[in-house]
Amino acid sequence: MEKRAVNDMFVIMSDIWLDNEETMGKLETVLDGYENVEVVPSLFVFMGNFCTHPCNLSFNSFSSLRLQFGKLGQMIGAHPRLKEQSRFLLIPGPDDPGPSTALPRCALPKYLTEEFQKHVPNAIFSSNPCRVKFCTQEIVFFRQDLLYRMRRSCLMRPSTEETNDTFEHLVATITHQSHLCPLPLSVQPVIWNYDHCLHLYPAPHTIVLGDKSQQKAFNYTGITCFNPGSFSNDSTFVAYRPCTREVELSAL
Repeated sequence: MEKRAVNDMFVIMSDIWLDNEETMGKLETVLDGYENVEVVPSLFVFMGNFCTHPCNLSFNSFSSLRLQFGKLGQMIGAHPRLKEQSRFLLIPGPDDPGPSTALPRCALPKYLTEEFQKHVPNAIFSSNPCRVKFCTQEIVFFRQDLLYRMRRSCLMRPSTEETNDTFEHLVATITHQSHLCPLPLSVQPVIWNYDHCLHLYPAPHTIVLGDKSQQKAFNYTGITCFNPGSFSNDSTFVAYRPCTREVELSAL
């Protein structure tokens, strides 16, 4: 089935700060570029955080954030080929609005996304983590600053016999644990009735770990894993071709 979808491509970004003019300018540059290619991407995945400031109890700019989502919708609407032929998937980040910080995180509140959906009616607002089925493949998207938190909770340094790359150690850990977030509940609370959403058994074909750390890609035991990096900080993103499971690490 994948052979029939050789032109399909996913564009994946993490950390899209809607309240940052520089970030929005960079995003428009990316959209302009893909608007003019022969075959537009079939899916854009935008992962949070969507605001420069954590949306915690002290955050009081929800109306402003709602307007910024509306501006994002207008920006996408100004690219007719992308609006008509591409799908847009938005996944909340760890500091985005929500009822709690426990995993899994529910989708962005409807109050924030109503203006956006007026311009992009076929947009999908998903939970975090999120699973996408592409033909026979399962792709898992997870937005969490996992590398930093795992390193903080690490009691012993990982062995450097095989590799000293921390991202590769992270991928090996979550793969062996068959769990996206193998941290103590005191560090990362989990809604126990939905813990199965974090399971990685049976193993998916691709795992996308949205993290603010450096952009990386790693193939481990047949699983394609990559981190698109922070778009707002480093201007990095990933173009992923699910047909061949090819990861193109990209940057402006």
